[in-house]
Amino acid sequence: MPSETLRSTLRITKALSDWQRIRILMMLEPGELCVCQIVEVLVLAPSTVSKHLSLLSAAGLVEVRKEGRWAHYKLPDGPAGALIRPLLVWLHNRLRTEPAIRRDRQTLRAILTCKPERLCRRQRDRRKES
Repeated sequence: MPSETLRSTLRITKALSDWQRIRILMMLEPGELCVCQIVEVLVLAPSTVSKHLSLLSAAGLVEVRKEGRWAHYKLPDGPAGALIRPLLVWLHNRLRTEPAIRRDRQTLRAILTCKPERLCRRQRDRRKES
């Protein structure tokens, strides 16, 4: 039977094994984001983004804060953050010049000028049109 340390390590490595989840972690470096903001950058279905966020959360790589209907994600603080900070620093150093990460940051800057409520409404309208 694997130890909790081994199970935790496996959850983290599984969470890091997907490009979209890496993109999410890099997006969260500056601070907290609403799910709709993450959806807008990734251009993925909300259910797909939620699954990615669920795996990141289970691995302890992100924290969620619920506010009514809204879910906001951020990188962890405190002891959990201290545990994974070296990993996040390594990711940052490896990927900070990656063109896709730079594009995500530019896209995110534009998205942050729009209120989350407006983004969610726009995303909901797009789904209805599909």
